[in-house]
Formats: sequence, structure tokens, C-alpha cells
Amino acid sequence: MQIISVNNLAYGYEGGAIVNGLSFTVSEGDFLSVLGDNGSGKSTLMKTLLGLHRPSSGVIEFQNGLKASEIGYLPQQTPVQRDFPASVREVVLSGFSGKLKGPFYSAEQKKKAKENIEKMGIEKLSGKCYRELSGGQQQRVLLARALCAAEKVLVMDEPVSGLDPNATADFYSLIQRLNKEDGKTIIMVSHDVDCAVRYSSHILHIGCHIFFGTAHEFRHSSAVTSLICNEDHDEDSGHASLAPTHDCHGGKKLCFPGDEGAGRVHGAAGKKGGKKK
Repeated sequence: MQIISVNNLAYGYEGGAIVNGLSFTVSEGDFLSVLGDNGSGKSTLMKTLLGLHRPSSGVIEFQNGLKASEIGYLPQQTPVQRDFPASVREVVLSGFSGKLKGPFYSAEQKKKAKENIEKMGIEKLSGKCYRELSGGQQQRVLLARALCAAEKVLVMDEPVSGLDPNATADFYSLIQRLNKEDGKTIIMVSHDVDCAVRYSSHILHIGCHIFFGTAHEFRHSSAVTSLICNEDHDEDSGHASLAPTHDCHGGKKLCFPGDEGAGRVHGAAGKKGGKKK
């Protein structure tokens, strides 16, 4: 069942559009990973979907009863936030701050926060100060907080950024369980192509060309070449050469040149300073 529809979206800043002509859909239970180079507009897209950034043009529709209040958001963490002087329980409970009907959290909200803390395996940290935790532990806390708002959809902006390989693997396993077992729809910005292809049902790639399709289609598309293969070309063949890249479990995996014609490649990225359409 389709719950989000994006049609011919353009967004950017006063200097010009970052992306033009972006169209894709999200269905209930999807795991959509958003890939692309730095500055390609991935984080801005998340803010635009959440209504935190106004698009230049195009349409974003929430369908089949989805409400903005049912979407949880895990943004990139700032250094100031990492040093936040509150207990783990207080941080998780703050996920309900937009749903308070009075000055205090309800018994049901406290129960739900406790369940999310247990789901993330951080119940022993509940009374500890957030800023004393490791990066991986902090991300689990923030995920538990986002789940307090995420009744149907969880939006995450590079949630494993800065985590070591073991913490990264653990976090991906958590996200996969939320998707497969709890039925949460996941929209995640990532730079980790291998893990995106491994865990996601769908891929949205923003760059010189915009790709949207299944993870299987992406593996065999031209879009994958620029992401997981190096830019060196064999002078004789003219093809991108294979290069090892770290996988999501700390090992190494060979990347591969893409095959032309698979998946759906459409739209074009705008150039900074260019004219808006």
C-alpha cells in the first residue's frame, strides 16, 4: 500500500535548485535507502519530506491515512547534542514532546518509552547520563526516541556516521528487525552502498542522474558504478576497474561495474546557481 508519493519535486536554496524533476514512491513496509555524493541534496530531501524545508516546486503527498505525526525522525547528531546533560530515559521520553496534551507525560507514553528502551537493548543504561555513553549507545538511545514518534515511518539521516564497524553492524541489524519484524517503513540516508544494497528493498540515488528502483535493479544499473567502483579506468577497455570496499560487517567486498539499462534512471540534478524550473 503506497503511503508517500513524490512527483516532479524540485528543491534547493536561493542560489538555485539542487535537484529537479524528482519522482518516487514509498509503500508500507519499504526500506528505502537514499544514496548520493556529498552536497547532492540527500539531507535536504529528508527535511523537505518532513515539512522542515520548502520545495521549489512539485508535490509531496501522504496517502492512505499517513499523518506527519506518525513519522519519527533521527537527524544527524551535532557535537552539542552528543554532550546533552540528560538521562537516557529523559532523552527517550522527549520523543513524545510533540504529542503532549499537558505538562506531563502520560502513563501510556512512559510505558511506550520503556518498551522502546528495552527493544533497543539499553534498559541497563536507562538511568545513565546520555553524554557519558559511547557513539553506538547514543544512537540506540536516539533510535528509541525516534520510535516514540514513529508509529508507521522512520526517517534517518546517516544514522551510522562515525560508528565503528561492530557498532555499525549492530545498528543495521536493529533497523532490519524494526523493518522486518515490526513492519516499520524505513527511509534512510546513507553513504554505505554495500549495506544499503544488502538491507534495503528500494534505492533512491541522487546525482548526475536520479535513479529509483529496487535494490536488485540498482545493483545492475549504471548508477552503481560511480558509487562503489573507483574512478580509474582501464586504458584498454575503458571500463571502471574493480576495487575492494568495506562491507557492513567490517570485512571487504569487491564492487562491480554496472550493466546499462537496468532499473529506472530519470530526472536530473540541478546545478547550484542555475535557474529554477
